[in-house]
Amino acid sequence: MSFFAILFALLLEQVRPLARHNPIHAGLRGWARWASRNFDAGKTHHGWITWAVAVVLPSLGALGIHWALMVGVGWPAAMVWSVAVLYVTLGFRQFSHHFTAIRDALDAGDEERARDLLAHWQQVDAAELPRREIVRHVIEYSVLAAHRHVFGVLAWFSVLAAFGLGPAGAVFYRMSEFVTRYWRHRSRMQTHPASEALQSAATRAWSSIDWLPARMTALAFAVVGSFEEAIDCWRHHAQRFPDDNDGVVLAATSGAVNVRLGGEALRSAFAPNSSQAFSVAASGAPDTPGGESTPGREAEPAHLRSVVGLVWRSVVLWMVLLALLTLANLLG
Repeated sequence: MSFFAILFALLLEQVRPLARHNPIHAGLRGWARWASRNFDAGKTHHGWITWAVAVVLPSLGALGIHWALMVGVGWPAAMVWSVAVLYVTLGFRQFSHHFTAIRDALDAGDEERARDLLAHWQQVDAAELPRREIVRHVIEYSVLAAHRHVFGVLAWFSVLAAFGLGPAGAVFYRMSEFVTRYWRHRSRMQTHPASEALQSAATRAWSSIDWLPARMTALAFAVVGSFEEAIDCWRHHAQRFPDDNDGVVLAATSGAVNVRLGGEALRSAFAPNSSQAFSVAASGAPDTPGGESTPGREAEPAHLRSVVGLVWRSVVLWMVLLALLTLANLLG
């Protein structure tokens, strides 16, 4: 059932993607704000309680609805519920329009527009980026977005669904990523910022939750890309990135398509002081200590097409594996 739920959700998301400003995502932001406002008192245990309320409760809700549908209606209704949850949590179209717009601007030779689009997408200062750095950052942001919106969700959903937990894994993974990112964003706001304890709890939880999916994504990239180079780059250069999980994904990408990744971070558009540079761990913008980078060719627009092919081949690999497991389960 997992294979068909994922397949239908991906097809539906391609045909009719969620609008950028939709009530579901607005509701999730409201839920995260409510949790932090009512449970975040600044202590370590308050941070973990707040995280559990914001992440675990929605996951249990998705699981409860799945079980209720399975018992009360039957597996077709439960699969429809899984498709609906995956439609919200899984998909390329939640971020790919940014990638496509920047790629089109670069193909047209409009680097100024490409910089503006990149700055708007990640809320960073990209005014002085040269062309190769625009491409490099777009590759890094896009690969991490593909991991978090697609492959990580696939991993958690597939594993937990195999144990009869329905779409709870997809909700758990996406909510974990979302609240970590959202509370960091709120920490820069003047009204109701998230405490350091809450941000620390969310970051530690997210690091543990993303550990296995990040390595599964890196392995998939290695299998469908240049295997030896991807594994070698993973082993020797992943530590150059400040976040271990994102470093694994980016290093494997670098080796798989032979592109140099990593380097100086972009500064937040809200923090022009040069000492407040973004990092993977803080906001999802990749950098490496001291400006070090992985080996490979300088990033060029042609690498954008290579990355698209790498990602789609990885999706096909996932679907083939799930199809084989589904077939084996039916025959067994």
